[in-house]
Amino acid sequence: MTNLIASQFCSTFRRCILITALILPLPALAGTWQLQVGAQNGDRAHQALAFLPNEIWIHSGDSVTWTFAVNEIHTVTFLTPLQLRPSRLVGCPVGGPPDGRTPDFSVYDGTVCVNSGVLSNTSTLPSAPTYTVVFPVTGNFKLVCLAHPNMTATIHVLDLSTPLPHDQAFYDKQGDRQRSELLSDDMESAHHHSSSNEVTAGLGHVVGTGGGTQTLSVNRFMDATKVIHVGETVEWTTGEAVTNHTITFGPEPDPTNQIPPSTNVTTDADGARHAFISSPTDAVHSGFITQSPQDRTNLAQAPLSATRFRVTFTQPGVYQYKCVLHDELGMVGQIIVLP
Repeated sequence: MTNLIASQFCSTFRRCILITALILPLPALAGTWQLQVGAQNGDRAHQALAFLPNEIWIHSGDSVTWTFAVNEIHTVTFLTPLQLRPSRLVGCPVGGPPDGRTPDFSVYDGTVCVNSGVLSNTSTLPSAPTYTVVFPVTGNFKLVCLAHPNMTATIHVLDLSTPLPHDQAFYDKQGDRQRSELLSDDMESAHHHSSSNEVTAGLGHVVGTGGGTQTLSVNRFMDATKVIHVGETVEWTTGEAVTNHTITFGPEPDPTNQIPPSTNVTTDADGARHAFISSPTDAVHSGFITQSPQDRTNLAQAPLSATRFRVTFTQPGVYQYKCVLHDELGMVGQIIVLP
């Protein structure tokens, strides 16, 4: 009797499952895709600032989940067409604190901004954070990271009747390949040495794919320790294509005021920023040292930006400095000043 009841129950259950599958709307059967944000090497100096992979074809109603696997900060952000790009601290106008973020599983159809907010994988988290976006309508949508200007991707959303060209396994392999290529390229660029009294602040360049752009970045000061004498000057020069860095002695400025230099920094005739330091306790901040953005037709030409920072040391001592944007990744150094 027991076996008969169990058999009838299983038969009824299977019929219910079949009926449910037939009557559920297609979006309820939508797929979920898994992608990654960023990659890094063991010491975290080499950062692949990229969505991996940075192009995917999905169906309307599908969702994409991005995993933030690295210590560097990133965002998953979909702006509306012609929307002015906000800073990572502001995010979407419709978003909430602390950085204009919209809820996980936000719906993006091109009419309202969607933003994960600033996320990273830190040692204090039990697992890598994720952010999921649902795409209910067809179209080709641009994905950006508000923390890195040349980190973009494309999401192609197709009608349900259109076959998809690739499956999840394909994107897993493509993401692994892009990650390997980016970090391998970045590793080679790290074999760089500066001249006497010169420090290179980061290295990197931008590469393109069919889905967008990816940035290679070495978040280190090359020859970070220098031994000099009183009265000498050390010069830091950016080796990055787009990534910002700072040279900061003493306390960090407020996160909302890190772009400009501190008030005790002047500008030399050749455009380099310059400061004089007389004590290891002095507070000096270079502001962002970076390349100018690329010019575009019919837009105003971008002015030259500060790509060099000089410091003249007037007293002996050991002077510690860091990049306030990447010190947690190990971007620090020291200047030893002898009499």
